[in-house]
Amino acid sequence: MPEPGQSDGARQPRAATSRSGEGVSGEGICGADDEGADFTAQEIARARELRRGVAPVALCGRAVSLALMLVLGLTAGGAHLVGAFGGDWAERVTGGAVTLVVLPLLLGLPFGARVRVVRTRFGLVTQGWRGWAVDQARGLLISLPLGFGMLFALYGLAGVTRWWWIWAALGAAVVTVVLSFLAPLLFEPLFNRFTPMEPGPLRDALLALARKDGVAVRDVLVADASRRTTALNAYVSGFGGTRRIVVYDTLLTTAEPREVELVVAHELGHVVHRDVLRGTVAGALASAAGVCLLAALVTWHPLLSAAGVGRFADPRSAWLLAALASVGGTVAGPLGAALSRRVETRADRHALALTDAPAPFIAMQRRLTRTNVGEPDPPRLLHLLLGTHPTPSARIALARSWPEGGAAAGGAGG
Repeated sequence: MPEPGQSDGARQPRAATSRSGEGVSGEGICGADDEGADFTAQEIARARELRRGVAPVALCGRAVSLALMLVLGLTAGGAHLVGAFGGDWAERVTGGAVTLVVLPLLLGLPFGARVRVVRTRFGLVTQGWRGWAVDQARGLLISLPLGFGMLFALYGLAGVTRWWWIWAALGAAVVTVVLSFLAPLLFEPLFNRFTPMEPGPLRDALLALARKDGVAVRDVLVADASRRTTALNAYVSGFGGTRRIVVYDTLLTTAEPREVELVVAHELGHVVHRDVLRGTVAGALASAAGVCLLAALVTWHPLLSAAGVGRFADPRSAWLLAALASVGGTVAGPLGAALSRRVETRADRHALALTDAPAPFIAMQRRLTRTNVGEPDPPRLLHLLLGTHPTPSARIALARSWPEGGAAAGGAGG
């Protein structure tokens, strides 16, 4: 249940929630109503200051990355760059993979570092620069083999059959499904250490909540997120026999047990509604469709000529492919964000129905927003373009409108 402006967690899985706090009172309070005030003017001003320090840098980083793709993809620059690795086919595939992974990473480092500096100033980052650099290196070690494997398969197919795009579309769908299932098991341990939660009332309560929801859970784990961030988070990870509840240690040291339960109830909602499975299937279909669309574009002679290559099967066209994919991702981004907001709202409703605890839910959202220095009502256009979750104010309003006995009336399906 992450908030706009919270950024230290990746997915590393779906981010979750935190606790919120007691109501506040006094002068200078914004958002007051009959239920009491949610945030002070100072808290709102602080969140706006963070957003004004982070959002322009992050957006500029995205724009510069897209510009790099377009400049090297729609001119002969990308072809020359890949060709510099050698004239052999394998050398060119290697050149495509290395340049496509390393150059955007290097270009994005200054923007990521600046965002990190701002977030550190607001007390949201605990990790040192050395640890951050190690994380960047780990990401590179994951991305390079994946990039090489995908380009090797793609250009290998393009060189032997005119129907390469059909096989590539099927392959993209399969890779999406495989990574969705295996990433939590293979990649999460590279970035966090997990230990079983100590036996006690909270662990028992979380397992009981899962049983009540009909979700089989193997274990409850604690992630050592505090060595990177102060952000509050929890999620449900894995499938079938590998499914586990994961709670950030920051959440355990900040939140009340009831609030931790609400965070987990939200995440269980994603499991009950099969959001990961549905998202994986939708992602697989979108990947396959995207490959088909890209195939039509990258074989269009004017684009190949602009990129300085004679045919797509030449690996020097890798930057053209990446440029077109980047444009597609940029265009599809707001749609994906809108779908995500609907899914997250449904998970909020599920948490309220499962626990029938709107007051603790409101407290949780307050604490989450304050701890993560989130903006209760971010600018509408920014939220529509980038927001993957409902605004804190919308989530609080949902809980305030929740009917008494909502669990019995509406059921956990919300």
